[in-house]
Order: sequence, then C-alpha cells, then structure tokens
Amino acid sequence: MNSPVQLELNQFSAISLSQMKGVELMKRTDTKFILAESKLNSILENIKESYHILEIDERRLMTYKSLYFDTDSKRFYHDHHNGKVKRTKIRMRNYVESNLTFLEIKKKDGKGNTSKSRLRIDQIDNSLSEKVTDYIKKKTGKTYQLQPFLWNHFNRFTLVSKTEKERVTIDMNLSYDYEESSKSFNKLVIIEVKQERLNRNSMIIKELKSQGILPFSISKYCIGMLSLHNELKYNTFKRKLLKINKLTA
Repeated sequence: MNSPVQLELNQFSAISLSQMKGVELMKRTDTKFILAESKLNSILENIKESYHILEIDERRLMTYKSLYFDTDSKRFYHDHHNGKVKRTKIRMRNYVESNLTFLEIKKKDGKGNTSKSRLRIDQIDNSLSEKVTDYIKKKTGKTYQLQPFLWNHFNRFTLVSKTEKERVTIDMNLSYDYEESSKSFNKLVIIEVKQERLNRNSMIIKELKSQGILPFSISKYCIGMLSLHNELKYNTFKRKLLKINKLTA
C-alpha cells in the first residue's frame, strides 16, 4: 500500500535520468532546509505544477547508501564544526535503483559554492584502491590517510524545475551505522535546493518561507558522526541537534 508521501509524488509529471543532463549542477549553490515529515505533503501539493520528478524504472522514491571517509583525527568533521569555510567531504555512494556507485568528493570554496567530482567504481569498499587514492589526490591536491567512519542510508526523491536551472533533493528515512551503533531520524526531512546561483524566487523556497521554514545549514555527515561518535565535540552543532530532536520527537 502506498504511503501518503508516495501518493503525493504521483501528482508530479515525470522526467527521466537522461532528461536531467542539463541540471547536473556539479558546481552550484546549495540551500538546505529541515522540517518534520508531517509538513511535507502540503508543500508538495502547492509546488507540483512547477516541478517534474525524477523517475527510474517507474520508481520515484530512490534508495541511497553511503560510506563516509575521514582522517584519523576526523579532520573533515572538525573543519565543519570549527567553521572552516573551505572544506572537503569524501564518500562512496551507491545509487541503488540506477545500479551506479561512485567515489564522490564535495568541496566548499568559502564563497558559498559547492563543487562535486566523482569517479565510477564497482562497489562500496572499506579500503581505498590505488585508483581511488590517486583520484582523491588529483582533485584535492592533498594526500590523505583515510578510513571509513560512517554508513548512511536514506530515501530521496528529486524534483527538477520546469522553468529554472534548479534541482531539489528531498531526503527521508535517514539512518546511520558505525560498528555496533546505529541511529535513525525517521521523521526528519532534509530539503536541498541546488542552483547555479542563489535565486530566492524559486517556487519551493518561496513555499517553504510562507510556511515559516527558513534555510538551515546542516551536514548529514556531521549529524551522523556526532550521533555515533560520543567523543566528538559538538558545541557548534548543539542548537541544530536540539531543533532536529524537536522536529523528530
């Protein structure tokens, strides 16, 4: 039986993966929002005429699996926590329905822009091959000693604006694993609006604002790390955690 969210997704016109080529936006501006899942359907109802939805093999709600890597000192986490504007994130991600897996590197340039580069790989692996380490060095200009610290699973659907160069990802059913520990945020929804440059006239941004939902800087990686690694400092993220816990209570 379809869930209420899945039924709402059926109201959108479909777009294929090949039709999305023009909105890959590997260099872009990202604007994030969080909300309780109970608010999602009303937002989708009000924007459905302005967006297509990505459909693969007649599926619209996709499954993602990621394995995040960091240094022994957890440099990538601490760079974010300490407010460093230029920072890096490295993961392997499996796009389940597409049957594709990539090594992905996301970099912030300090000016609000995000760039993503990726290398096709056969599968997610706890160890980094020579090919992967060479690619990381090429793209970052640095040699990192990396190890896996966090598994992340979630469902996502992707909206594509009918009129603007804009893509919107909406993530649900967020969960994390590391060794014997796990944490889920099943009632949390993370919306990320990806644009060439910030456009506040975006239909979804205007709709979120009308419902009192304002931009909220968040990293799925950092939330997972501080949820499962108790030794990490989290002063900077304390207010964010309180808001997330309130939304998911």
